[in-house]
Amino acid sequence: MKFIIATAALLVATVANAQTVFTDCAPPGADLTINAFTLSPDPLCIGKDVCATGTGLLNTEVVDGASLAITGKYLGRVVYTDNHDLCELMGDQGHPCPIPTTLTSITACVLVKTTAPASIPVSLTVLAMNGNGNTLFCQSATVTATNNALNPTACPP
Repeated sequence: MKFIIATAALLVATVANAQTVFTDCAPPGADLTINAFTLSPDPLCIGKDVCATGTGLLNTEVVDGASLAITGKYLGRVVYTDNHDLCELMGDQGHPCPIPTTLTSITACVLVKTTAPASIPVSLTVLAMNGNGNTLFCQSATVTATNNALNPTACPP
C-alpha cells in the first residue's frame, strides 16, 4: 500500500512539473518554422508576465504591422483573449522590426490578465501574423493558469 501511495505521489509531482507541450497549428508556408516553443513560467501566473520563446527558422523578415493574438478556450467557449503589436513586444526584447531572417529565436513577454481563469485546463492558441499579411507562426496547447493564493510556490508575490 505504501508503495502505491509513493508511486502515485511521484506521478502527481512529475505531471505537475511537466513542461507544456505545444503543437504547430500554422498553415503550410508560414513565415517562421518553429522547432521549439516554451512558456515561462509554466504554469502561467495570473497577474504576472509570461514569456513565450520560439526557436526555429525565419523564412521572411518580420515587418511593421506584425501582431500576436492569444486565445483561450474552455469547453469550446472563448474564456481568454489578448492581442498585441508583435513589433512592439520584440522591440522591448531588443529586436525592433524589421527583424532579419538571421534571428533564430524570438521571445515575447506579456502580462497574463487578471481575467484569466484559474485552475482549469484551457486550450490556448498563440497566433502571430506578419505585417505582410502572412501567418508568422501558430502554436497551441492545453495550459492551466494559477495565482499566488492557489499556488504561492509557483507564483510568488
